[in-house]
Amino acid sequence: MAETELTAWTAEPDAEAVREVLLAAKGADGRPEVEATGPLPREFAGGLHLLARVGGRPVGYAHLDTEGDSYGRQVAELVVHPEFRRRGVGTALAKELEAKAADGARVWAHGDHPGAAALANEFHLGRQRELLILHAAVEGADWPAPVVREGLKLRTFVVGQDEEAVIAVNARAFDWHPEQGAFTVDELRAEEAQSWFDPAGFFLAEDAQGEVVGFHWTKVHEPVPGRFGGEPVGEVYVVGVDPATQGGGLGKALTLAGLRYLRERGLRQVILYVEGDNAPALAVYKKLGFTRFETDVQYGR
Repeated sequence: MAETELTAWTAEPDAEAVREVLLAAKGADGRPEVEATGPLPREFAGGLHLLARVGGRPVGYAHLDTEGDSYGRQVAELVVHPEFRRRGVGTALAKELEAKAADGARVWAHGDHPGAAALANEFHLGRQRELLILHAAVEGADWPAPVVREGLKLRTFVVGQDEEAVIAVNARAFDWHPEQGAFTVDELRAEEAQSWFDPAGFFLAEDAQGEVVGFHWTKVHEPVPGRFGGEPVGEVYVVGVDPATQGGGLGKALTLAGLRYLRERGLRQVILYVEGDNAPALAVYKKLGFTRFETDVQYGR
C-alpha cells in the first residue's frame, strides 16, 4: 500500500475531497449526514481541517473545532474512508490531531465502533460522554393529541419572523448543553437553506402575550441504503422549553405534536438523540415507545 500523505492543517479545505471521504463513510455507516452537493454538514464548518491521501486519493479527514463547545473544549471529528480502515490512516490522523488540539479536547466516535474504541485506547482517551440514539416504530405507538394548559397555544414556525424568538428560548433551555446552547440565529437561518428544512414540522408554543415559550423542531432524513431498512426516518430534532414555563407538560405536548406530524407524513420510524445521563428525558421517551438504538461517544482525557 502506498504511504499515507497528510496535508497541512488549513482553515480552507478541499471541500470536494472532504465530501468524497464523508460520502464513502455515509455509504458504509449511514453517517455523517452529508449530501452530494451543497454545503458540508454544520459540524464540519469553520475550524481547522486535515486530509489524508494515498496515491493522491482522499482516504481520511480530521476536523478540529477550535472555537470549542459551550464549555470551551475543542471538539474533533475523525473519519476514515471504509476501503482504507485498519491500514494506519486513522492512527496517522490521530497523531496529528493530538499534537494540534488543546488540552481537554474531545473526539467524537459515532456509532461506538470497536475500531474507534481501540484507537482511543491507543491514545489513552477515555469515554467522557455518551449521546444515545433512540428509536421508535410508528405503527402501534400511543401518541395522543397534545394538550396544553390554558393561555398557551401551538402553531408552526414562520421563516423570517420567528428565528430570534426561537434562539432566545433555545439559549435559556440549553444553557447547560455543550453544543445546542451556543446555537445562533445565523446558524438557524443556514439550516433553513438545507433541503430537509420544513417549517410545517417546526412547532412553536406561544403564551397569551404571543411570546414563544417552547418549540419542537422535527426533521426527516432521506433513505440511506442499509440503515433503517433503507426507508426515510423522522427525527425529534430539538425540543426546547423556556425554564420559566416548565412543569406544565408543555415539553410532552410539543413532542406529541411533532411525533403525530411525522406519522401523518407516512413515516414508519422515528429517532432522537438524548444525553446518556439525562434520566428524566429517557423516562419520558421510554413511555412514548423509544428504545436504545445506537450510541455516540466523546473520548477525551
